[in-house]
Amino acid sequence: MRPKGRTSLYGDLSMAAALTHLGASGEANMVDVGDKAETVRTAIAEGFVSMRAETLEMILAGDAKKGDVLGTARIAGIMAAKRAHELIPLCHPLLLTKVSVEIEPDTSLPGLRVTALARVTGKTGVEMEALTAASVACLTIYDMAKAADRAMVISGIRLVEKTGGKSGDYKSAGRAESA
Repeated sequence: MRPKGRTSLYGDLSMAAALTHLGASGEANMVDVGDKAETVRTAIAEGFVSMRAETLEMILAGDAKKGDVLGTARIAGIMAAKRAHELIPLCHPLLLTKVSVEIEPDTSLPGLRVTALARVTGKTGVEMEALTAASVACLTIYDMAKAADRAMVISGIRLVEKTGGKSGDYKSAGRAESA
């Protein structure tokens, strides 16, 4: 139920008009991309999993009880990108042409930096697919190493870069700080 005097979830329709998934009354709708041109679109997202130094060493040595943490997280991220439309209600299903997930140790955290790339030739962007890949890869790292370190922290999930499409290219201002 909306508070009295408000015409949308945002208090007025000026904000709703800027959000492509909201109709004139503030109701959620899937955007019609039928008339848009097909272009090559790429998105890169990242996330971080901070952990104890001993946990990072265990993962890098391949000594986790559940097995290959990095390989499993990489595959989980790729699988997640392909299913983003099933998880996010108004996300279009896409015929992805490329998904990659890279996981690098970062001793300054200490922990792991996850970078996901998604690409499509299509009518809508792949930001949600890249963000979903990075998020699920981070969650998988947590799941596979939680027996050793329940205090791990997932942070900094964000869009790093996107290219293609009507809205133009985007590049973030720099590396996100992890928690």
